Amino acid sequence: MKKYIENLAFMIFFSYTVVSVTGVIVNMIAGTEINNFNVLLMFVLCVIASFVLSLSGLFENVSPLLMMIIQYIVACGLGAVVVFIVSLFEPVSPRGWFELFRSFTIPYIILAAIYYISVFADTKKKDAQIKEIQKSEIIE
Repeated sequence: MKKYIENLAFMIFFSYTVVSVTGVIVNMIAGTEINNFNVLLMFVLCVIASFVLSLSGLFENVSPLLMMIIQYIVACGLGAVVVFIVSLFEPVSPRGWFELFRSFTIPYIILAAIYYISVFADTKKKDAQIKEIQKSEIIE
């Protein structure tokens, strides 16, 4: 459990750092400013995306592509719920929903790619270790 929490925290901090720095660069280029409310919303969306991606173990019996699609839909749904709750306190522009999914999808795809590359690399490493153990048992 401790390892899971450490990995989840790393994913959250990494994704939020990348999203924040990218947002700053885009805002500098575009000459716009970002408000503190949007910064908090970015953090919440990074937490949601990281948490949903970390649940990949629940989908072991599903094909990887279907698992990725299901996780994306769940993450978008949770993001929409958060924006709906936020809209009760702060007005959301008519294009706000479109902007949410556009600005959520790009970082999500990047985070998912990094996550799945690390998962597949870890799986390959463990497979090599298993084969090594099996070889050593056969030799003995």
